[in-house]
Amino acid sequence: MTKAAELRQKDESALLEEVKSLQKAHFGLRMQKATQQLGNTAALKTTRRDIARAKTILAEKQAAK
Repeated sequence: MTKAAELRQKDESALLEEVKSLQKAHFGLRMQKATQQLGNTAALKTTRRDIARAKTILAEKQAAK
Protein backbone atom coordinates (compact mmCIF):
# COMPACT_ATOMS: atom_id res chain seq x y z
CA MET A 1 0.00 0.00 0.00
CA THR A 2 1.39 3.36 -0.99
CA LYS A 3 0.93 6.31 1.27
CA ALA A 4 -0.23 9.68 0.03
CA ALA A 5 2.87 11.40 1.42
CA GLU A 6 5.10 9.12 -0.68
CA LEU A 7 3.06 9.82 -3.79
CA ARG A 8 3.11 13.59 -3.27
CA GLN A 9 6.91 13.55 -3.44
CA LYS A 10 6.88 12.07 -6.95
CA ASP A 11 6.61 14.12 -10.13
CA GLU A 12 3.86 13.69 -12.72
CA SER A 13 5.71 11.20 -14.92
CA ALA A 14 6.50 9.00 -11.91
CA LEU A 15 2.85 9.15 -10.85
CA LEU A 16 1.76 8.06 -14.33
CA GLU A 17 4.15 5.11 -14.13
CA GLU A 18 2.76 4.27 -10.68
CA VAL A 19 -0.82 4.31 -11.97
CA LYS A 20 0.11 2.07 -14.91
CA SER A 21 1.86 -0.46 -12.69
CA LEU A 22 -1.03 -0.48 -10.22
CA GLN A 23 -3.51 -1.02 -13.05
CA LYS A 24 -1.46 -3.95 -14.34
CA ALA A 25 -1.35 -5.43 -10.86
CA HIS A 26 -5.11 -4.96 -10.47
CA PHE A 27 -5.74 -6.64 -13.83
CA GLY A 28 -3.62 -9.60 -12.75
CA LEU A 29 -5.57 -9.88 -9.52
CA ARG A 30 -8.86 -9.77 -11.40
CA MET A 31 -7.71 -12.57 -13.69
CA GLN A 32 -6.65 -14.64 -10.67
CA LYS A 33 -10.07 -14.08 -9.14
CA ALA A 34 -11.79 -15.11 -12.36
CA THR A 35 -9.84 -18.35 -12.49
CA GLN A 36 -10.37 -18.85 -8.74
CA GLN A 37 -6.66 -18.72 -7.94
CA LEU A 38 -6.87 -15.61 -5.75
CA GLY A 39 -6.73 -16.34 -2.04
CA ASN A 40 -6.67 -12.79 -0.72
CA THR A 41 -9.66 -11.00 -2.25
CA ALA A 42 -8.98 -7.93 -0.12
CA ALA A 43 -6.00 -7.21 -2.39
CA LEU A 44 -8.47 -6.10 -5.08
CA LYS A 45 -9.85 -3.41 -2.79
CA THR A 46 -6.43 -2.14 -1.74
CA THR A 47 -5.10 -1.91 -5.30
CA ARG A 48 -8.27 -0.15 -6.43
CA ARG A 49 -7.88 2.40 -3.64
CA ASP A 50 -4.17 2.85 -4.39
CA ILE A 51 -5.02 3.60 -8.02
CA ALA A 52 -7.61 6.16 -6.94
CA ARG A 53 -5.14 7.73 -4.50
CA ALA A 54 -2.45 8.06 -7.18
CA LYS A 55 -4.90 9.46 -9.73
CA THR A 56 -6.21 12.01 -7.23
CA ILE A 57 -2.72 13.30 -6.44
CA LEU A 58 -1.88 13.37 -10.15
CA ALA A 59 -4.99 15.45 -10.84
CA GLU A 60 -4.08 17.83 -8.00
CA LYS A 61 -0.59 18.33 -9.45
CA GLN A 62 -1.98 18.93 -12.94
CA ALA A 63 -4.56 21.41 -11.64
CA ALA A 64 -1.85 23.32 -9.78
CA LYS A 65 -0.09 24.10 -13.08
